Amino acid sequence: MIAPGSTIGIIGGGQLGRMLAIAAAQLGYRCHIFDPQKHPPAADVAAEATRADYDDGEAMQRFAAAVDVATYEFENLPAGALAALGEKLRPGTRSLAVAQDRAAEKEFLEQCRARVAPWRAVESVADVEAAIAELRLPLVLKTRRFGYDGKGQAWVRSEEEAASAWEAIGGQPAVAEAGVAFSAEFSVILARWADGRHVLWESPENSHRDGILRRSTVPCSQQVALQVPRARETALAIANALDHVGVLTVEFFASAGGATVNEIAPRVHNSGHWTIEGAVTSQFEQHIRAICDLPPGLTGLIRGSATMDNLIGDEVDRWPELLAERGAHLHLYGKGEARPGRKMGHVTRVVR
Repeated sequence: MIAPGSTIGIIGGGQLGRMLAIAAAQLGYRCHIFDPQKHPPAADVAAEATRADYDDGEAMQRFAAAVDVATYEFENLPAGALAALGEKLRPGTRSLAVAQDRAAEKEFLEQCRARVAPWRAVESVADVEAAIAELRLPLVLKTRRFGYDGKGQAWVRSEEEAASAWEAIGGQPAVAEAGVAFSAEFSVILARWADGRHVLWESPENSHRDGILRRSTVPCSQQVALQVPRARETALAIANALDHVGVLTVEFFASAGGATVNEIAPRVHNSGHWTIEGAVTSQFEQHIRAICDLPPGLTGLIRGSATMDNLIGDEVDRWPELLAERGAHLHLYGKGEARPGRKMGHVTRVVR
């Protein structure tokens, strides 16, 4: 057990790291942020911060010596550099390596007997054309690495679009996925301990626009609820196969053939933000509990339902109105410039 008063290292200083640090402070921990940015949002609420590139081996070794346990807030990190943290890193590099490469992720999911969309790896326009013949149209190209919030993706809806779609993703190694006919999107969020103990939250139903999550709602609709039990089994099988420690999120499509995995995130997740006010124990506190080997907290809904809306770009300028709204819980991330497509905050509403 990592006792309160110890130092938790958080690799990545964005909003997820910020909310992890806030949850850790509530439990009596100090946090040390590692991030290359000059003013990462998480550093505002942490005891210490190291500014260095993620692949700076010497800086990572000094960071490892300064913390009692470490975790990460996103998966696009050099696994080799993080090896300096050894067993202090939770979850480990296995979860990181699988989640940061879409082809490796697809192969791993199939090994876990998870339902995934038909797919194939592509490395050229010729490969894309072969994927069209094999998978049929429409299909979507997704870069194997560094894709998030719809970035690094391009749809192919006709044979003539193969070259332009390949160009749109920068001609990078990718996966081609057959389009999935789905009625809704939802996620399974769980936390797992090193000894296999685990807890799950209510599954939120998620709405996206332009590849960015806009709203999460719990409880989910009845059509989604029918697919949640099997999806939970799948998510737990994934966590166990990874020997994952901490929060793991699996995003699903609710389809006629059953719950189909879209992707996994080996960390706290945007679709779990509602848990801060909506659940007995938030995903952020639970992650700290899991990596420090503290007892699990309860995950039930505080009230009947909760809705979380992201504030994207200049939507954050609505903060005076949202602060005045009774019952609204506003979270601002302290990011500064409100660029289009940038997550600047969120607001949660919990009702009976």
